Amino acid sequence: QVQLMESGGGSVQPGGSLKLSCVISGPIDQIYIFTWFRQAPGEEREAVAGIWADGTISRYSDPVRGRFTISQENSKRALILQMNDLKPEDTAMYYCATGPRLGSPWTMPIRYNNWGHGTQVTVSS
Repeated sequence: QVQLMESGGGSVQPGGSLKLSCVISGPIDQIYIFTWFRQAPGEEREAVAGIWADGTISRYSDPVRGRFTISQENSKRALILQMNDLKPEDTAMYYCATGPRLGSPWTMPIRYNNWGHGTQVTVSS
């Protein structure tokens, strides 16, 4: 069974940076995509950045493109989200998720079958 554990959240001022990490344990051979989501209070969970298992394709949501970078480390056992130039609207709980090969868009939470418990990111002056 795949298990995910996020870390690296915290409080930062606007314009600052944070690096989120997600450690992945269990069998990873059936994982097709690794994605970071976020959810602010009262809002729906939204996809932030995704990377395909072979590392050849990555995708970003419009609000974070150019500021966030998703990557894999340790033979896909760690999923990284480098967040630069953070803004107050980036404040949310951030979750990593993994999913099998499906035809659904990468942004849809329903296509993911493994989720971490989340790490809080707060951007405030």
